Amino acid sequence: MSIQERLKHEVKAVALATLYFGLWIGALITLKTLILAEYQIAFRGWSMALVGALILAKVVLVLEYVPLGPWVRAKPVWVDVLLRTALYSLGVALVLVLEKGFEARHEHGGFGPAMVAIFQTADVPQVWANTICLSGALLGHNVLSVVRRHLGGGGLLRLFLSPSSPGPVRPSRH
Repeated sequence: MSIQERLKHEVKAVALATLYFGLWIGALITLKTLILAEYQIAFRGWSMALVGALILAKVVLVLEYVPLGPWVRAKPVWVDVLLRTALYSLGVALVLVLEKGFEARHEHGGFGPAMVAIFQTADVPQVWANTICLSGALLGHNVLSVVRRHLGGGGLLRLFLSPSSPGPVRPSRH
């Protein structure tokens, strides 16, 4: 594969993953906006949605190439999916907490005091809500990655574009 083809493939993969995570983050922001509107609180988080989706997409695409070891390869695929989802979710939670600490460092007199204040204020539920939603996105992405690996490039699209069967498939009894 030439450098141009690899670059084209990489750009397409990042664009699709960004779209996927962007839809999840967009849904999260929409829910936050609707819930806060009930209390007449304006929410402004849309500008960071695309940046967050792009960063998350690129990191996840890179981490897909990191092997989890021979123990995981010997297990059923669901173990890899759940382990990756758990590890990625821990990373998301850590980044969200660090981001909150960085944002609050001036009002709390430094990064350390800001990190302590995060766990004593109302920011913790927001971090949990974001982590839970993004964990769902990560789980979906990891499942789709396994399906894509097993069906090959475009296999999932072919599956969903093919006509559905006329009814449920019943096992034959011999």
